[in-house]
Amino acid sequence: MWRNTILPKQWARATAAVLMVFGAAACSLAPRYHRLEVTLPSAWTGASETTAAEPAGEWWKRFGSSQLDDFIARAQSANDDIGAAMARILEADAQARIAGAALLPSLTGDAGATRQRAVLTGVAPYPTHNLYDVGLSASYHADFWGRNRDLHKAALAAAKASRFDRDTVVLTVITRVALTYFEALEFNDRLQVAYQNYANAETILKDLEFEASVGTATALDVAQQATTVASVNATIPPLKQQLRQRLDALAVLTGQTPDQVTPAEGGLDALSLPIVSAGLPSQLLARRPDVAEAEQQLIEANANIGAARAAFFPSIDLTASGGFESAALGSLLTPATRVFAVSTGLTQIIFDHGELLGQYQYRKARYAELLSDYHKTVLTALANVEDTLVAVQQTADQELRLQDAAEKARRAFEFAQLQFQAGTTDVLIMLNTETAQFTAQDALVQGKFAHTQALLNLYQALGGGWHAPHSP
Repeated sequence: MWRNTILPKQWARATAAVLMVFGAAACSLAPRYHRLEVTLPSAWTGASETTAAEPAGEWWKRFGSSQLDDFIARAQSANDDIGAAMARILEADAQARIAGAALLPSLTGDAGATRQRAVLTGVAPYPTHNLYDVGLSASYHADFWGRNRDLHKAALAAAKASRFDRDTVVLTVITRVALTYFEALEFNDRLQVAYQNYANAETILKDLEFEASVGTATALDVAQQATTVASVNATIPPLKQQLRQRLDALAVLTGQTPDQVTPAEGGLDALSLPIVSAGLPSQLLARRPDVAEAEQQLIEANANIGAARAAFFPSIDLTASGGFESAALGSLLTPATRVFAVSTGLTQIIFDHGELLGQYQYRKARYAELLSDYHKTVLTALANVEDTLVAVQQTADQELRLQDAAEKARRAFEFAQLQFQAGTTDVLIMLNTETAQFTAQDALVQGKFAHTQALLNLYQALGGGWHAPHSP
């Protein structure tokens, strides 16, 4: 605000009045934004009738693994993807701050000293003059058509979108950490099954070698069992390799070097498998950060249409300057040396080879593109939840059937061993039941992982952690 020692009160009041008039008259040429109405189903077709409390906050803790909690805590603080997403928020906030600055007047100060010599014919010596000045100047772009307001609105929407992008990245990283950890547990379990079956196969081989030495078993029986031992032994190296790869992947996700990652502890049986309630489809749009981000991008594009339309109209600039100017430094700040000026300017592009029209058409097309993207994002979110609900149900059913198959295979092998020892069955039946048991046990571990993965995918499809509708 100008001080009276620099500018007259009348000039200051007139300038403020002009700014207020232009500010009040500013309007937006952007279309009125309306959220796209998408018809949502009243209920999930794949939802079971089982009810459960909805997870809130740190939803991954429902799996009951302290080691997983440690991995995720480290990922939240050290993951590079999350760090980049946080930086994008700072970038978007800075852009919003830059866009908002155009809505306010700018004020600059200046001071200077000039020494001049006038060359006059017939006058000697030539006269020399000193000129001192100090002052302030203000400029304001009158946002009469709302262009700067729309640009600021677009930047604010982009800043909000960057936060939802961060939430999406965090959810993705947490899910990837959990999935990779579960995969490590799966390969741990499969290795234990392989080790156990390898040890059993070697024991049977030694027994057959002894029986062959006393004539109660044949060389063919020994050779067949030796083949089984070798086959089971051959499954171990690939499982070790895949386990190591999962641990290395955990290192990248948690911002560590591979040697810093602690090997996965225990197996899938040590996990708690939570019961997840999907809630209502209408709640999904508020839960999924990718849906919210898509809508903010749509709001940004809508505001940019208004800015592009405003560019067709003249731009109005107000400038004002005031201060002191004197030939003597000692009398610089006296009322007699006070000077001021007020000016306004209007600029209108006459011919630009269609650039403004192209910008306007581009902004409208961009909005139409993002509108389709938003609609697709909503439909994809609904489909993801339906898919994961079905997967949770079917993998749970599959796990029960695999448990039954593994139990029957175990009992069949035990009966075959007893009958072989009693001499009431041949070695081939025992070897077949041995192979069937190993296959069933390995399939059961993979079935447990599939069910755990389906639960994890359901959490992700529902937007991760959220609060129950009636919670404070």
